[in-house]
Amino acid sequence: MSFGINSAYENDQQVWNVGLSGELDLSCSEELKMELNNNIESNLSDINIDMSKLKYIDSTGVGVIVGIMKNLRSKGKDIKILNARDNVKKIFNITGLDQIIKMEG
Repeated sequence: MSFGINSAYENDQQVWNVGLSGELDLSCSEELKMELNNNIESNLSDINIDMSKLKYIDSTGVGVIVGIMKNLRSKGKDIKILNARDNVKKIFNITGLDQIIKMEG
């Protein structure tokens, strides 16, 4: 299965909207990390990650999300997970990250 990243900056809301699709695992985690860190460096703002099309996430993918969260929060910004599928939500629930990262949908 492939992995895809779609991102757009919403100037009026001052937020990056990032959509993930496919499977987020070891083979593509570095790609996501680079994309999000580039977004942070080019225009520091909150990031909303839409996971409605993400079918799978493993520990390396979760690690990237946590790393980005720490980076953003150290700069006064935050991350929000939107529309995660039940199997993806379960990973965040099991790890307790649903108590640390804002999740909607």
